[in-house]
Amino acid sequence: MADRPPQLAGHGGPRTLADIDADSLAHCFGFLGIRDVANLAMTCKPLCRVAYSDPVWNRLFREQWPHLSVSFGAPGVREQFLSRHMALHQLKFDDPLEIYFNTTYSIPASHMLLDGNAILLAQGSSIQRFQVSSSEIKDHELLTAHGARITCMRLFPIEETSLFRNVMQYEDNVLVTSSSDRTIRLWWKGRSQRCFRGHNGPVTTLADTLLGNSGSKVLASGGEDCTVRLWSVGASGKQHPLLTYHGHEKPLSFLTVARHRTSLLVSISRDSRVRVWDTSASSSSCLSSCVGMTSVSGSPVALKCYDTLCYVAAGASVTAIDLRTMQKAFTVALHGPKLYSFEMLPSKWLICSGGQDKALLWDIRKNQENPEPVAELELNHNRVKYLHMDPYKVVAGGPFGYKVNVWETSTGFLTNSLDCRVPGETEEIPGLSAMAVDGCRIITGGCSEMPGFVYYRDFSNCYVASSLVDDSTGSKFWESDLPGLVPISEFYRGLMGVSFEEATGSADTSMVDKVGA
Repeated sequence: MADRPPQLAGHGGPRTLADIDADSLAHCFGFLGIRDVANLAMTCKPLCRVAYSDPVWNRLFREQWPHLSVSFGAPGVREQFLSRHMALHQLKFDDPLEIYFNTTYSIPASHMLLDGNAILLAQGSSIQRFQVSSSEIKDHELLTAHGARITCMRLFPIEETSLFRNVMQYEDNVLVTSSSDRTIRLWWKGRSQRCFRGHNGPVTTLADTLLGNSGSKVLASGGEDCTVRLWSVGASGKQHPLLTYHGHEKPLSFLTVARHRTSLLVSISRDSRVRVWDTSASSSSCLSSCVGMTSVSGSPVALKCYDTLCYVAAGASVTAIDLRTMQKAFTVALHGPKLYSFEMLPSKWLICSGGQDKALLWDIRKNQENPEPVAELELNHNRVKYLHMDPYKVVAGGPFGYKVNVWETSTGFLTNSLDCRVPGETEEIPGLSAMAVDGCRIITGGCSEMPGFVYYRDFSNCYVASSLVDDSTGSKFWESDLPGLVPISEFYRGLMGVSFEEATGSADTSMVDKVGA
């Protein structure tokens, strides 16, 4: 006979979490990590109250920053944790861990990525991987299988490829690079694991995510041969294209995957013609796989999808195209005389465009023919070519200056201005050649007479507030209407990489109060 659920004294119902007192629950929560605590806070109000309690957050605070003391009283421990977490991710400090060094090649880095504690640089046809440990570079790997300039670098979860073996690899990523040598290479553990061949010219771009369902993941690439090609990364041994799509008349500029349907691939070529491909169509119907076409004006700058819309940055504007009809939905941004970069943050309905001397923030809900920016982010005497945007901050730099500026995403307030030169370097030097940002870390290349110079900063354990931060601004530091607080949904996104709505498939957050409510 199957065991019956435990019964409570005094009534015959099964035991539930509601029957456990708050102190016992708080003790149990003490064994959980911060992501699990954030998840429990999303479930129901009783668990939310326990997850917000001071004993839980006091332990989390001590584990995260063991050299800091919690100030008891108002605000509570949770608010202190969130306040410091937010400030660190907005780089509001003057004492980050700094490592600057010159690489083995006298070539400026053209592409940069941060993968955990690893720094990945592309210099010409070579890739260099540096492992950061404590306050120094511990390991260095040189990857040299490509025979010509690297044109694109992407990181994909290893669990989506045939290299995945066990659960210990869940946090690992594989590096995928394209090159002017007509090949695409998949790297892991310091060497090229796969080489994909098939393009008849330099490979110019790779899709931002993999296509398809788990177990049958597909990588998309575009090249100067005006073709889009699909490659299997979910099955071993297949190193020739699964499908080749023809239709573009100019070299490919960008590829992106539709978010509402992961079998749809969107491509744009240098003549600003946009095509949508249904990659689930059979291999015998490659010519009919194009399910939509349109065009925009101006040279392509970036291409990004969200829900059923595709946002095309080209020329001096950002246009939203409805992928269901291939008709222009609305104009999101007008940034003359020319766009140089573009990023978007759908969770806050914001996009950021980079132009000459400044970046502009736009609210994508204001779909009008003559949109107005909600904030101007100045980067004087520079072209905003390098742009990063996340729920906490906007980071911008350019090839004609050595300063990288950081602003709050919610307010547009300047939080820091980073000098990326070698200490003691003069002002008459080249500007940035590349930039990458991940959480509290930022890496830049260039800004030195030494072409291979790299500057790494980690703000994870800072203590000295930036001189640009004005403590009297109060609630301006936060998106919430309450001073010093931030909605738990945004904190959840910072921890998990997705919003509460994306994680649960629901826009109903009524079950959870804002932090501190």
